Amino acid sequence: MIGNFGRVSFALTFVLLALGYLALRDDPEATVYSDPIRFDGYTMGTTYSVQYAAELNPEAALALESAVAQLLATLDKEIFSTYAPSSEISRLSQVPIETPVEVSVEMAVVLQEALRVSSETQGAFDVTVAPLVNLWGFGPQRKIEDAEPSPENLGNALSRVNYRALELDIDKLTLMRTSDVAIDLSAIAKGYAVDRVAELLESAEIYNYFVEVGGELRISGHKDESMRGWVPAIEAPLSGVSQVYEIFLSRGDSIAVAGSGDYRNYFEVDGKRYSHEIDPRSGRPISHTLAAVTVIDESAMRADALATAYMIMGVEEAEAAANAVSQAAYFIVRAGVKPSGEPRFESRHTQAFSRYLTQ
Repeated sequence: MIGNFGRVSFALTFVLLALGYLALRDDPEATVYSDPIRFDGYTMGTTYSVQYAAELNPEAALALESAVAQLLATLDKEIFSTYAPSSEISRLSQVPIETPVEVSVEMAVVLQEALRVSSETQGAFDVTVAPLVNLWGFGPQRKIEDAEPSPENLGNALSRVNYRALELDIDKLTLMRTSDVAIDLSAIAKGYAVDRVAELLESAEIYNYFVEVGGELRISGHKDESMRGWVPAIEAPLSGVSQVYEIFLSRGDSIAVAGSGDYRNYFEVDGKRYSHEIDPRSGRPISHTLAAVTVIDESAMRADALATAYMIMGVEEAEAAANAVSQAAYFIVRAGVKPSGEPRFESRHTQAFSRYLTQ
């Protein structure tokens, strides 16, 4: 039965955290850290980093670090990894069509939000995009040659992309595929993982933190007793060495931040650039001028999905959609080339994003 292992691991995680929390409260000589405590690791094919400002003794800090590592390992290897044949998501795509199958709470929560964003964006976000991702050479099933697929292969892959073929019963915790679609949650699972780590910290009454998984963030409170806020940065959409494009302020708010761009993962053939951002509606890599998107929301899971959707839409459609629902979003657009030969960019943002800019 799919999903039970996730609940067991999460229960153990909270036991570990509770032990650390008790160690903090029972030790009258608990260490006071003047600077944020930080630890890092690897998960979901990327890195993670957690910083928090709190009074913790060494045993409590170690227990918390271990709990976070265990939580992320469970979400990755046991539930969301498409590279692990035994993961829940890998097995879901092997279940016969028209057959309801039990899913874990974690899978149900992520799929529910994914389907919601898919509907809101008219399919610009679609978690059944896996056949297209694989076809263009950006998934677990790598292509041998970096070239455009044939019209026949493209049509076949596109026919298997349809988020409406996923029927989720959130009350019964079951999922049914009504056609031969495959699920890829890589554009939302990291955001969900960030949210879960933030919940873990808050369950220990830690409310000043900076959590990052693969660039997706949850930020809350302040860095230290001087009430300095966390200062995230938007990366310039350039391949190679990371460069800061814009700094914004969290203002002490509890916010989630996620970004998407086409400048890291791509290939070129005969001078033509193919982005890893595949439009589920056309089946092809995006070709517009939008280079990167940053979204601020209460949920990193939702911000993660929206950033991908906006990136697929292009700046005009995305900005209009974001403004219509007062979504905080920041767009970096390609605007030609500088005399030096370097790419030139322009930025735009919604009114809701203005609060966080430094100006």
